[in-house]
Amino acid sequence: MRAIWTGALSFGLVNIPVRLYSATEEHALDLDMLHKDDLSPIRYARVCRADGKEIPYDDIVKGYEYHKGDYIILADEDFKRANARKTKTIDIVDFSKADEIDSVFYEKPYFLEPDKGAGKPYALLREAIKKSKKVGVARFVLRNREHLAVVKPFGNVLVLNQMRFFSELRKPEGLDLPAKSTAAKGKELDMALALIDQLTGPFKPEEYKDTYTAELKEVIAEKAKGKKPRKKGKEPQPTEVTDLMAMLRKSLEKEKQRA
Repeated sequence: MRAIWTGALSFGLVNIPVRLYSATEEHALDLDMLHKDDLSPIRYARVCRADGKEIPYDDIVKGYEYHKGDYIILADEDFKRANARKTKTIDIVDFSKADEIDSVFYEKPYFLEPDKGAGKPYALLREAIKKSKKVGVARFVLRNREHLAVVKPFGNVLVLNQMRFFSELRKPEGLDLPAKSTAAKGKELDMALALIDQLTGPFKPEEYKDTYTAELKEVIAEKAKGKKPRKKGKEPQPTEVTDLMAMLRKSLEKEKQRA
């Protein structure tokens, strides 16, 4: 793996030199964009609006439109000048219980590796967080933008989970949602709870596979052989309110048989 950032993990007055690595990788199919008429690959170019010419990367700078049509150019050094500490520090500012942080805030995980000579303080922080049963809430700057994050152990490595700020979450206003007063009660609720209990088990992430990509590959293979791909699965049909109890009972019976 290749480090995408180097700096320090700050814990009180302790600074632990670390390297940051992406903890995820994509497994989706790499699909090319083609011209419909002749299947020629489409190339995305960086075109200047003024003269219509393509601009090489070396001639591209970043600018902020301070006034209409008036730009302030920002160089790499300008981003560091904004706050040198923030650009080189993952700053743990608080500790919280993990279950107090809703999953909607989580965005992307990164691995943290101790730099040379930083193994002991890294291990100390890892074990202290593990024993406290809490997570570190941190702030850091990556790609010229400040982020909120959670630092927590994952096996033997400290993981930095990049999070969204509260202000980045939209409010569900305007959505047509059922009122709390319309919630199911009595036997329907008991049946739904029984189905949840039947489906409850320890979370084993290795058991969940990307089956859709595998099925999409089968479609590609069939088309490559000149065959018409078979449609797999059926589109779900809405459950009528009158059938809700019957569907819950049928689902529960099915899961009992599977178990």
